[in-house]
Amino acid sequence: MNQRQTVAEQKPSATRLGKNGDGAERHDAIYRSICDAIIEHRLKPGARLREDALSEVFGVSRTGIRKILQRLALEQLVTLTPRRGASVTRPTADEAKDVFDARQMIECGLMPEVARRITAADVRELRDMARREREALKAGEQSTAIKLSAAFHERLARLSGNATLAEFVGRLCSRSSLILAVYGSAGHLGCESHDHDDLIGFLEAGNGERAQAFMSRHLKAIEASLSIVEEEEEAPDLHSIFGA
Repeated sequence: MNQRQTVAEQKPSATRLGKNGDGAERHDAIYRSICDAIIEHRLKPGARLREDALSEVFGVSRTGIRKILQRLALEQLVTLTPRRGASVTRPTADEAKDVFDARQMIECGLMPEVARRITAADVRELRDMARREREALKAGEQSTAIKLSAAFHERLARLSGNATLAEFVGRLCSRSSLILAVYGSAGHLGCESHDHDDLIGFLEAGNGERAQAFMSRHLKAIEASLSIVEEEEEAPDLHSIFGA
């Protein structure tokens, strides 16, 4: 299962990541660390991500950091601006609407095929993911719940068998996670805690049309819960955020 490390894991600090050069595995670990910091709102929208500071924090070359920032920019978690460098993307109301419109078109459209292909093992896996998301919310672990919800939706998309659309859903879920982290309500993801279980029930029954309609209502409820208020730009303390 490819969840692109969106499920809750121990966050790797710069110290735990070590200082062992610019290998691909190390770049992946730094990418995940920065991604988590953005989704968990430790790095806030608009925060500048200076290459020299990140290079010092993680002990890799500026070239390596530049590649990681470019990767994050492809997922639109980071914005690259000429002469100004990188900063955490600041979602706008229009961008949030675009993201959820795209999710409506793609995720809802995939539900009939998911209902046709889903297996008993898939159902067990999805119910476990939904359970962990509920437990995280109940424990007040908002960022963990957001990541688990994104992982759930990406996993659903992969069950359709269309790897290209599933990859796109994964990117949309990453952007949605940032939007939810910034503009969502504490202790709530904009939907009922049992929504994912209800959706699984329709899929398990092979009812693709009901699953499609339910997914549409589910996504609309999340979007409707957002309260978009602009925040002031700030310069983050990267050493403090990444535990260096």
